[in-house]
Amino acid sequence: MTSTRTVLRETPLLSKNAASEPGLAASGAWPLMAYAMLAVRFVQGFIYWGGGSRRFIYAPQKLDPHAASWMANKFQSAMPGALLGTGHIVDFLLRHFALLYTSIIVFSAIELFFGLFLMVGFLTRLSALATMGLSFVLMLLYGWQGATCIDEWTMASCNFGMGVALFLAGSSAWSVDAAIARRKPELAARPWFNWVASGPLASSVLRPLALVLTVVTMAFVMLTYNYYRGAILTPFHSGPTSPTVHHLTLTHATSSADGSITFTVYLDGGTPEAPVHVVDAKLLDASGKVQQEWGPDVLAHLPQSAIVNDYAYNKFKPALLGLAAGMGARATITLPGTPGQTIAPESILALQTIDNRVFKALVQPRAAQ
Repeated sequence: MTSTRTVLRETPLLSKNAASEPGLAASGAWPLMAYAMLAVRFVQGFIYWGGGSRRFIYAPQKLDPHAASWMANKFQSAMPGALLGTGHIVDFLLRHFALLYTSIIVFSAIELFFGLFLMVGFLTRLSALATMGLSFVLMLLYGWQGATCIDEWTMASCNFGMGVALFLAGSSAWSVDAAIARRKPELAARPWFNWVASGPLASSVLRPLALVLTVVTMAFVMLTYNYYRGAILTPFHSGPTSPTVHHLTLTHATSSADGSITFTVYLDGGTPEAPVHVVDAKLLDASGKVQQEWGPDVLAHLPQSAIVNDYAYNKFKPALLGLAAGMGARATITLPGTPGQTIAPESILALQTIDNRVFKALVQPRAAQ
């Protein structure tokens, strides 16, 4: 009797149907898989629980729209390199506060609860599937970022692979799922319980499912890596969106009759860990001769009315030396004109950053209203 009870404890999720099938279930390998995945289950759960708990418990200012660490700032920083059109979704949410706040709360709650569920082994397969979805979304948004390497890509890839492994293995031992199955065997015998919680899957299901998920994981990891860095289908490159060097895109540069210049500037590359600093602006004629110049003192004292930011979070704003902006900031800026100044045709606006990088745009006469 003792040995029988021991076997039942060691294989708590073996239903009558599963035990009669050949393969992993009949051999008692499911609990062994669960033991092998204990550390993976804890780490995957802790990573996502940690993300949610920081916002809800340990650093609630991340959910405070008035705090400097408000999550919308990080959300906006992902926009320049976001994949598959998710940048447009970010843009839409940043313009609609209620939807933005709801999205951040829901995303954080999913991290918190499903991370906790994985750590204790509750609804393991459903929780693993949720973390796979989170990893996929994080890859699309933040996969391009990383100051020394593509750190966010590494995190998203590893978490996706860990989620796949946990989804396939479940937690058939040392888990809440196992405790529920021992106390309610009639519940564990129902097919849906295996799919949302834990338990053995028939070999005829497990093998093709594992193959499909492995192929999906390989494609997910290699295609995103090739996009961000190449070195698989193309030579190694620094990525379409630089995660280290700030880049400004200037558009809609126009001149007015009073000599003022209005343009749109978008910080669409570089590290979100440090702001860009614009320290000089020049208006050049076609030969490169300076017609007007706005130095750091002028830029640092532009009136608020001269800087119209698209978003309420990361902004272009006056700083000690010129203008400063966080990643993803976009604004329409008006530089004051010089009385009596005539702007030559095909003039070029040039902005210079503190690291001596220069970004240019052709200036067009503004159409008469």
